[in-house]
Amino acid sequence: MARLLDYVPVVGQPIIDDLMLVADKLKGKIVQHINSTAVGGGVAEILNRMVPLLTELGVDSRWDVMKGGEQFFWVTKKFHNALHGKHEEITQRDFDIFMETSRRSIEQLDTYGDIVFVHDPQPIALINKKSANKWIWRCHIDISNPNQTVWEYLRSFVDKYDAAVFSAPSFSQNLPIRQFLIPPSIDPLSDKNKDLPQEIIESVLEKYGIAGDKPIITQISRFDRLKDPMGVIEVFREVKRHIDCQLVLAGGTAADDPEAIEVLGEVREEAQHDRDIHILLMPQNDLEVNALQRGSTVIIQKSIKEGFGLTVTEALWKAKPVVASAVGGIPLQITHKYSGLLCHTIQGAAFAIKQLLNAPEYAKKLGENGQEHIRNNFLLTRHLRDYMLMFLSLYHTENVISFI
Repeated sequence: MARLLDYVPVVGQPIIDDLMLVADKLKGKIVQHINSTAVGGGVAEILNRMVPLLTELGVDSRWDVMKGGEQFFWVTKKFHNALHGKHEEITQRDFDIFMETSRRSIEQLDTYGDIVFVHDPQPIALINKKSANKWIWRCHIDISNPNQTVWEYLRSFVDKYDAAVFSAPSFSQNLPIRQFLIPPSIDPLSDKNKDLPQEIIESVLEKYGIAGDKPIITQISRFDRLKDPMGVIEVFREVKRHIDCQLVLAGGTAADDPEAIEVLGEVREEAQHDRDIHILLMPQNDLEVNALQRGSTVIIQKSIKEGFGLTVTEALWKAKPVVASAVGGIPLQITHKYSGLLCHTIQGAAFAIKQLLNAPEYAKKLGENGQEHIRNNFLLTRHLRDYMLMFLSLYHTENVISFI
């Protein structure tokens, strides 16, 4: 794990000094993070890097994971899709399963923190244990147009928190509690984002049979219908009609996403007769994901819905040209034609990729602009500062509206 001083060459000493100054005000407070999985997905990835750095700063930060069975995670996956606006049949049985697991968690999980920081809908009902401590609910997904039945049900819990955190202004809701706008971040020194020697990049491409002599189009994401992997294959086939290239669809699964294996099977079936499509299941192999991104010619993220899109952040940090859907938090990262290209359709994505493959200097400039934007806005050091300032604000009566 990287230490605080390791970030100085990336962000500068004043940023680290500022973190230490803010952290000093939180001495003696215990911050307890709670989510639903220790591996897989952006939340676990962020907490894995953030908690040790908070501890190094002198903030007693801990991380607990709630327990849930297969039925519970199928229900919360339906909730997840419904909050994104996808049609889902939500029954009373689903709500009963959710509350049955939640009641067990309320009985078994000790909420000992001075600040209890609950991430996403799965552990949301733990708020029923609230006592004199401070509680924050962190929503990592796009709820700008949620299924109202699911949202109103979850809101009955959200309203009991002291504050809620959203990733983008469009995700915020009309709530009686304070709201903070804090986008997520990537760790530039993690295995997934650190600089790699060219020989490692080439060895990973060779390992997976990916040719280095023609363009590589890559999407890195969980196998999730909201990431539209089938649409990515359509985009690739349209591009390939004009330019000889290959596609890499790589990602892992998460313990709280039982739908992923089903989606992976559908994608493999669709791609099985095309030798230029590489479907890679890479659970928690961050170094290889890093190498794939760095070895790619163009990165695509054709999400239908997106909470923020950390795979876009990662690609931009590597100075790669990115074509991505204009959804969720992606437009906060990509200014169209400056730090990447935004698209709305399969045809638009294919056109953008062809444009980048035919104009490598333009693609290179977009990548450079994107990397600088990430350096200034979406690295872990900024995220740490925003969270610590939010923690401090809970102990003051002023109406602090947001940090961005």
